[in-house]
Amino acid sequence: MTVTHAADYRLTTAEIFYRMPDFPGLLQVFLWQKLDLAPEFPVLQRFLRFWQDNLEGKIHSVRVANVGILSRRELRHFGTEFVLH
Repeated sequence: MTVTHAADYRLTTAEIFYRMPDFPGLLQVFLWQKLDLAPEFPVLQRFLRFWQDNLEGKIHSVRVANVGILSRRELRHFGTEFVLH
């Protein structure tokens, strides 16, 4: 059994391309974003299984990106603020 910590989770974004049931020649895009564990992505895998089992739009492809969560140590204050109207 693998023990995971909150620090192991990363912000994961999936761009899910799927075919519309009534218009299979058209591709639609659904953006999904959650905290997940790379490289297995168990949360994303569960969502994709749910999609395939319960939704009519057939998945064409999935593009995944992830990034670590920033901690306070990684943020710096620059002392300048720009306001655009």
